[in-house]
Amino acid sequence: MKVLMINTVCGYGSTGTICTDIASVLQEQGHECFIAYGQGTTSFKNSIKIGWTVENHIHNISSRVTGKQGYFSEKGTKKLVAFIRNYNPDIIHLHNLHGNYLNLQILFEYLIEVQKPVVWTLHDCWAFTGKCAHYTDVSCYKWQTQCNNCPQIKEYPPSLVFDRSKVMYEDKKKWFTSLNNLTIIPVSHWLEKEVEKSFFKNNTIVPIYNWVDHSIFKPTNEDVKDQYGIDSKKFIILGVSAGWSVSNNRLKDFIKLSKVIDDDMQIVLVGKVTNKKDIPSSLIHIPYVNGTEELANIYSGANVYVHVSTEDTFGKVIAEALSCGTPAIVYNSTACSEIIGKGCGYVVKKRNVNQILDATLKIKEHSKEQYSEQCRNHVIANFDYNTNINKTINRYKNLLK
Repeated sequence: MKVLMINTVCGYGSTGTICTDIASVLQEQGHECFIAYGQGTTSFKNSIKIGWTVENHIHNISSRVTGKQGYFSEKGTKKLVAFIRNYNPDIIHLHNLHGNYLNLQILFEYLIEVQKPVVWTLHDCWAFTGKCAHYTDVSCYKWQTQCNNCPQIKEYPPSLVFDRSKVMYEDKKKWFTSLNNLTIIPVSHWLEKEVEKSFFKNNTIVPIYNWVDHSIFKPTNEDVKDQYGIDSKKFIILGVSAGWSVSNNRLKDFIKLSKVIDDDMQIVLVGKVTNKKDIPSSLIHIPYVNGTEELANIYSGANVYVHVSTEDTFGKVIAEALSCGTPAIVYNSTACSEIIGKGCGYVVKKRNVNQILDATLKIKEHSKEQYSEQCRNHVIANFDYNTNINKTINRYKNLLK
């Protein structure tokens, strides 16, 4: 079996790692796999870069000026189509197609022409909206009928002036629903329910959770607190994000929480920060972690993981923390609550810092150890690396039958 995957990145970031995870298991099983990617670089051998850096920049600028994303990068996309024709894969697996690296019309006219089996893993909501990857914070559900007058014009993917959400919605619907053999894989049941309300509702929809390598993300005895200046005598509240900024409510919520926690508690945030001055001295900031093993040590050293994102379609960092035996507190928003199993932590109202505090005090009172076994078992049962990757590969095999 020959598989081609298409994604914004390859081998890093959440979606890029998911692609190489699938590719690695495919190769172990004797199959072939190539990953076509649009941004950055990769060390993954069987990969092809779509387009060129200059073309990416031109696409980015053109998208902002015209308000239309996915209408440029013609040369790079024609190069990709030529590669696909020559490689002749049995399965084409789409991931994130946004990111200013593809011409959607050129790609989908080819896919419509050849009508090969296509699997599309949705990591966000962009595929069935006019432009937005997420919409719940602004409570906009126009995508269920027809996008227009978008309330998030300047949000990702941003437009400087023009609202092209209506025409992009119409084009996406026309192109994406013209594939006769398309299977949609949402990464959570929350996302599955959203897809069922979209123009994909007549397609085969098979939810498959993302996965965690619990041989890496596991409880460890490696104490890294001194390394980062964390007081080992204090109750550690951990937050992890790709980036923190005062313009982002996530950091604001942790700052609010820092003002109401007990003196014997300490908040630790992992991830890049736009401006170091944004994080007050009362919080410990770890801007960079050297690899997944070190991150697992940090998860293991925390007493509770607090997740204050509100628009996650899965929430991999939640699952990673649970896999390390650390209970979690999440908002009752999108798929976040879905990742928390029974006895693994608490779900609180969105943006309710007082409820976060109450849940934190419960965990402190009961002790982390009362939650750890349930946390670990929940991850193994639902987010296992081999099990969930093989669910995806079995979907390929079923399509080829």
